Amino acid sequence: MQSYNGAQSIRARMNLSALAFVALAALGSEAACAAEVVCLGASGTQGYGLSSNEAFPAQLETMLRAKGINVTVSNAGISGDTTAGMLARFDSVVDSSTRVLVLQRGSNDSRDKIEKIKHGDAVVSRDKIAPAETKANIDQIRAKAAARHIKVIDAQRFIAALPDSARLGDAIGHPNAEGDRIVAAALLPLVIAALRN
Repeated sequence: MQSYNGAQSIRARMNLSALAFVALAALGSEAACAAEVVCLGASGTQGYGLSSNEAFPAQLETMLRAKGINVTVSNAGISGDTTAGMLARFDSVVDSSTRVLVLQRGSNDSRDKIEKIKHGDAVVSRDKIAPAETKANIDQIRAKAAARHIKVIDAQRFIAALPDSARLGDAIGHPNAEGDRIVAAALLPLVIAALRN
């Protein structure tokens, strides 16, 4: 009986191994295209005023998966962030699996801002960042990405081109859920091309 059970166990393991091999072969082409897409930016990336599923990174991931491209799109957007902040965060948001960086520089560099310190009453005034510094920060982000063989795609142009009907109607003009769907759809073919090259 013990020998019979042992033989059954060996056959079961062999069957599982065979099934695993068939599954891997079937998924081989998809697995080869699997990669991580990181969306680095400010409130336009984070999805200001929207649920996490409505922000363009989540909608982009859904669109990619609908096309059979099983990738993870991470949302590394922080409301109020500047290009200096994005540059400082670069190494913490990308890793060895990252192949595409979707960059949304936002408009915070050119905006005066007053912030209250989280644990006190002190007020900090942040000056505008000079255009030359903004360009230098973006150039450094692109250079760091290139050094890691990460392709960079600009999302800011698609957000800037949105009509009023695709915006929340706030003072800054953040995208609404439909606006972020438009942005994700515009990014989709560019991201697919970047993943395939």
